[in-house]
This record gives sequence, C-alpha cells and structure tokens, in this order.
Amino acid sequence: METSALFTDFYELTMAQGYWKENMNEPVVFDMFFRKNPFNGGFSVLAGNETLIDIITEFRFSDEDIAFLAEQKIFEKGFLDYLKDFRFTGDLYTMDEGTIVFPQEPIVRIHANLIEAQILEGLVLNHINFQSLIATKTARTYLASKKAPIMEFGLRRAQGPDGAMSASRAAFIGGASGTSNTLAGKRFGIPVMGTMAHSWIMSHNSELEAFREYSKIYPDNSVFLIDTYDTLHSGIQNAIEVGRELAAAGHSFGVRLDSGDISYLSREVRKILDAAGFTDAKISVSNELTEEIISTLTANGAPIDSWGVGTNMVTGGSESSFTGVYKLSARYNRLANMLQPTMKFSENPAKMTNPGVKNVWRLYDENGMAGADILSLENEVIEADKEYRYFHTMVDYRQFLFTASKVEALLKKRLENGRRTQPREKDSVQIRKSRKVMETQLDTFDESYKRILNPHIYKVSLSENLKDLKKMFIEANIR
Repeated sequence: METSALFTDFYELTMAQGYWKENMNEPVVFDMFFRKNPFNGGFSVLAGNETLIDIITEFRFSDEDIAFLAEQKIFEKGFLDYLKDFRFTGDLYTMDEGTIVFPQEPIVRIHANLIEAQILEGLVLNHINFQSLIATKTARTYLASKKAPIMEFGLRRAQGPDGAMSASRAAFIGGASGTSNTLAGKRFGIPVMGTMAHSWIMSHNSELEAFREYSKIYPDNSVFLIDTYDTLHSGIQNAIEVGRELAAAGHSFGVRLDSGDISYLSREVRKILDAAGFTDAKISVSNELTEEIISTLTANGAPIDSWGVGTNMVTGGSESSFTGVYKLSARYNRLANMLQPTMKFSENPAKMTNPGVKNVWRLYDENGMAGADILSLENEVIEADKEYRYFHTMVDYRQFLFTASKVEALLKKRLENGRRTQPREKDSVQIRKSRKVMETQLDTFDESYKRILNPHIYKVSLSENLKDLKKMFIEANIR
C-alpha cells in the first residue's frame, strides 16, 4: 500500500503552505459524502475505509519526498521542515465498512487541524471512491443472481496492479464468493477459484483428452469448459464421458459456458446432463456478464448455478467513478473561540452542502426494516419510540413524520489523536466482518430499494435543527 504523503493532489500542498504562512492551522471538520448512487441504483455499499485508516496511520513524508518537493522551487524551507514531522493527529469518524449508504450522508468525518485535513483529501477520496464503486457493482450483481455464488475474475481487465487488488477486496465485501486473483487470496484471505481456459483444451490433441487429463490431476475440482469447439455436439458430450469416469471413482464434476446464447445453452446443457443422470452437476457461466444480464437470466429461470464476472465488476462497467466529494463543514472562529458551521453554495442546489458537524441516524420500523436515514447536528440525539418531523435535504416543504422502533447511529470514531480506537484486526478477519455488515444490512431494506432497474428512492432527510441552520445560511446569502 502507498503510504507516502506525496499521494495527494499537488494543490493540497500549495494550499497547505498558504495556511502555514498565514498561520491558519486551527481546528476544522471535513465531510466525505457522495452525490448520487452509481448505476442508476437505489443504494451504495461503503468500502475502502478500512484501507484508508491503515494508510492514514502510516502517512509520512520521507526524506526523498521532501527532496522532491524542494526541487519544485515553490515551497519554503520552513514549510518543508514542518512536513518532515507531519503526522495525522486528528480524529476520524466513519461508518462500518460494508454499510449500505446513500447520497448526501457523511460517510467519513474528519476533525483535525486545517493543514492535516487538507492534505488528506486526495487519499480519502481515492480509497473510498474506487472500492465503494466496485463493492456497489458487486452487490447489485449478487442481488441479481439471487445471492448465488459469484467468482470475481477481473484481474486481467483491472486498471493496473493496485486496481486489481483493490477491486478483488471490494468485490468480496460486495458479495463475490471468491477471486481468481491469487495475491488477493493470500493478502485478504479471499477464497481463490479457477479451473481451465480454452488454451488448455486447444493445447491437447482433442477436447476429450484435455478433459480427461485435467480430471486426473484435479478429480475433486473438475469444471469443464465446454464451448471451445461446439458446446452441444462436442463439449457437453465429452464432459459427460469424462464425468462418468469421475463418478465411477466417487467424484463429481461441473461445466462452464463462456460464449453463445447463455439462456438457450444453459437449458439445453441442463437437459443433457439430467438425461445422462448427472442431476447434481453444476453449470457455471461467464462472458462479459452484467447485473442486468444476470437479472434477466435469473428472471427467465435459466438453470445456472454460479457466475463468473470479470470486466464489468472490477472496472465499474458503465460507471467510471463514484461521486464522492470532500467538503469543509465547520471551521474555527477565533473571536468566538469555537467551531462554526460552514456551507458551500452553488447555482445548482444539488451541489450545496449541509452545514455543521453532523451525525447520521438510521431509523427502523416495527418490523426491523430501514425506513429513513437522518442527518442531524452533532449535539442532537434521535430517540426510538418518539415522533419527529424530518425534512428533504433541498426543499423543506417536503417533510414527513416518523416514529422509529429502533435508531442506530452510523458514524463511529475510529481514530482519536491519530491513533486507532480499537486494535487493528487481520485483513482476513476484517474483510469478512465488512461483508457480513453488507449482507445483514441489505436484508433490512425493502426489495423496492434494491431493484436493478428503476429502484424506489430511499429517504435521506434532515432533522428540524439542521434544516433551520441550512435555511439560515441560505437566507443570509440571498442578495
């Protein structure tokens, strides 16, 4: 993992020197949030924040880094001396990795001195934007498959080595059962999967020989790729012949389709397998799959047991990025000796920010289902079994009353004075906890929010106090 503090946008450093020269290094609060769900979806999955915490605790400017900055002929020696001892000494709040999240919610909140918080911007956005995009894509695929086994095998199509590693990690959090990325398997404890490519079959004198030799080497892991030459007249026939030999020795087998009309071929292959007595033989499919394709196949009853998804999962497919941003929400007022809320304005109301230090609450109904997420001011407490009025994030005439049977505060302090509040867990333990959060939380949302196409919009609203504060800022800005 990249721990050099040079992993930031250059303008963070030019601004940091400006703050240093003007003696502006007082407490601030920054929020990271995002503006819309990717893929025209109804939800997103938070991922990458555990990686982020690891990096922040090791974030340093080395002697070589300082020398590089000095070569730019723009930074003063005093500022470079300051960077030599740079450490993050602030507090970081974030939701649990794997949390189902929605636009406008602070998913990370950083309390720090201005220079520290500013320098972290690129790092925060880089780690969370990419992994959240991939985790969300995978969760949609996971739901489309009706939670069937999914193998992530996008290493060869991912954006470079780090992209492949981050994608494998995020995909597992989002619902993938395993990965073809062997290094990710080692580092994160993700199950590694894979059998054969077309080249294995083409390297032998015949398809039958290729299947037979493979079954001898891997009798307990034989999944035959049956579309190299002719799926129905060659591939499945040879797979069954070798399958009988395996069955005689007490082993089972499966087949994989990687081309053609997946719906038609899977049905025909299932018929042939069943007729031959192999009703337990599994059918796996691949070939540029998306959640939309998978959803259609499952809705039509295609007899597919598992899915291999590569390119569209690890690259985000039709969506190239997650819309996370990092905005100042409070800064120190020297005269009042306290933090004061700040707010960004825009000609586009959707780009206005919500002012102040905020918490996020999830409200559940009497059936344990999520009903709304509420942004409140830090000093507010939302209680269960008590009715409150909540307001739309942009138009306050849209409001509703809600009495929650259960209330959950989503933001948790993970770093205090730059140190972890809890011991670091092994990667293999943490990634499974994150995946469990995703699985558990998905079950608390109505199916209408999880539809692949045209999902219902989940309520993210403001408390009355936060609405009043935002309205005050807006009215003060009217000219």
